[in-house]
Amino acid sequence: MPRPKTKTELLDAAEAQYAKLDSLIEGMSSDDQHTNFDPSITQIGKEAHWARDKNLRDVLAHLHEWQRMLLGFVDANRQGQPRPFLPFPHTWRTTPALNQDIWEHYHDVSLDEIQAVLMATRTQTVELIGSFSDEELFTKMYFPWTGTTSLGSYFVSAAPSHYDWAIRRLRTHYKATKTNLCLRIAP
Repeated sequence: MPRPKTKTELLDAAEAQYAKLDSLIEGMSSDDQHTNFDPSITQIGKEAHWARDKNLRDVLAHLHEWQRMLLGFVDANRQGQPRPFLPFPHTWRTTPALNQDIWEHYHDVSLDEIQAVLMATRTQTVELIGSFSDEELFTKMYFPWTGTTSLGSYFVSAAPSHYDWAIRRLRTHYKATKTNLCLRIAP
């Protein structure tokens, strides 16, 4: 997926990646949607999410919360209330701990509830992207509150790039499930 450089590209990428994610989820059986991931995939990568996210709900809750943080960050700063993207006390170095906090916050929430709140934050994110011009989105340091980067970079990270991460995560689960099913069935 090429990195978006215009508002149109960003909106198209967000829509396309979300449609892929939605299609992947729709193609899962209800059992697969509500079952924990195969434990064998927790060893695939060094990143914390391989052991942290246990099921579809965890992945979708992660997406929702990162979009929620983005919405709050943009809203507060647009209203003249300086606020960093990451909630205190977190920094970019402590994102693994932040992601664990997110997991703990949502681990008792149902998949249906998570899907509903994700749909809401996704819609709000797309609408918010639409409220900015290309210049506002993709000029580095256009807004003092985006630091040395562009506002568009935050949107790319919270929407199409994060959707792509979720797609890869779910496909890995799906492949592991099918492989292990074949191993259990084979004589």
